[in-house]
Amino acid sequence: MLDDIYNMKIIELASNIANLGRLDNPDATATKVSRLCGSKVTVDIIIKSNVVVEFAHDVKACALGQASSSIMAKNIIGSSKEELFLISKTMEKMLKNDGPVPEGRWSELAFLQPVKDYKSRHSSTMLTFEAVNEALNNIKQK
Repeated sequence: MLDDIYNMKIIELASNIANLGRLDNPDATATKVSRLCGSKVTVDIIIKSNVVVEFAHDVKACALGQASSSIMAKNIIGSSKEELFLISKTMEKMLKNDGPVPEGRWSELAFLQPVKDYKSRHSSTMLTFEAVNEALNNIKQK
């Protein structure tokens, strides 16, 4: 059962997370915690001209939360707010509504598609996206 979601690529992504830590003076910070499993992700973002220029995160999560955070860290620098909101919606649709897998530079998120069949794992998989969305919304309010 769980072999479908905890495949070698997920384990590889989870064990190789870039940009771990915290930024000294971020434009915004957000923390999200999964009530179901206790996974926790804190993100720090610096944005200029609507594009993320610096990113760091503290990830205390299961392999799925680590894998999605790893993919986020690989792709977030250079992403616009709109792109990040869109990729979050795409992930949510992929998991909850059997939507299409992300494409382009976000295509590695397709490795998380098997999670759609395990509703209890959605929360930890989406933590990094929820934290980034909250941080971006906090920047809008400044």
